[in-house]
Amino acid sequence: MRLFRARFAGHLDRYIGRLFVASYATALLLVVGLAVIFDLTSHLSYFERWEDGTQPSTWTVARYYLLNTPFVFLQVAPYVTLTAGLFTLSRLIKHNEITASLAAGVSAHRTLLPILGGAVLAAGGMFFLREYATTTLGPLRDSLRDYLEEQRLEPVHEKVWVRDQAGNHARIAEFRPHAGEFGTAEIRGLLAVMKARGAWTRITAERALWQARGDGTFGWLLVHGEREIVDLEASRQGVQWLDDISITPEDISLWIKGRERALELSFSEVDALLARDPDNAAYQTLLQYHLTFPLANFVLLLVALPFLLGRERGKAIEGIMLGLLCCVFYFCTEFMARELGVEGVLSPLLASWLPILLFGSLGFALFDSMRT
Repeated sequence: MRLFRARFAGHLDRYIGRLFVASYATALLLVVGLAVIFDLTSHLSYFERWEDGTQPSTWTVARYYLLNTPFVFLQVAPYVTLTAGLFTLSRLIKHNEITASLAAGVSAHRTLLPILGGAVLAAGGMFFLREYATTTLGPLRDSLRDYLEEQRLEPVHEKVWVRDQAGNHARIAEFRPHAGEFGTAEIRGLLAVMKARGAWTRITAERALWQARGDGTFGWLLVHGEREIVDLEASRQGVQWLDDISITPEDISLWIKGRERALELSFSEVDALLARDPDNAAYQTLLQYHLTFPLANFVLLLVALPFLLGRERGKAIEGIMLGLLCCVFYFCTEFMARELGVEGVLSPLLASWLPILLFGSLGFALFDSMRT
């Protein structure tokens, strides 16, 4: 198969593809390594002794950073792709390989196709890595972070509010994911409000434990639980299980994550929260953001590569700086638009897609005007 006078997946593509993969590995170590080092230097308290005289082991801190590295990568992945693309193109220019390609009748657009293809693969990999890492690595990473930052053996979350898909609300004074009997989740200070058969019902309990029932299913076993129909006098009665509202420990943990670390939510997690709170502008914006942010891998290369390609050999640094400057403008625009979307000032679609459309259009215009 031939495309633009060069066989697709031929020697040229394989050569540039190998250069891009090697450059990507170098950029990955450089960018992610620097990000991890900066984070570590800002959290030297992880190595300090606690008030009780104990001290986290070095292996505990190292394990936390190993688990956190994929999440650090997801924050800087477009920078990694951009750096790899610039490294690859600068090497081609340095050895006059772009000039040779043009002399052979292969356009600059066609020559750079493997780099752009690598950016597309990086965007797809970024999306799926977020979904995988959040599910498999996220819970343990979050537990270790709470252990190091709060200096306690088990996480404790206060003043939690949660809602199920039916619209029922629960307010929790204290939630302990693993502190109950046999290491099960525990709620302290429960107030659940729901509407059933046209009447508002309130359930209160001192404690609630996530326990197995006789039929093998799990539910919240209430300690000193009471049910009360709000509009009726003398309607209080004891209740053993919380059956009127459908929330699990995972649901509560997800609500807490959405409140405290919304940007770390995966696409599926945001979608689950949005199903329970469909009018939340922040979740609507983040759902679109998880689709648009990976596209920055491709858009940034479209913007930056033409600046580098138009420079003579020996002046590549000028093109690199101009390309990086445009990319800084992109991330500033993306940050401001996202914040306006989260606050409800802009619509979620506009807030998420406006930077991609603006800089994507600029990138295609620059890419189309390259010397061919």
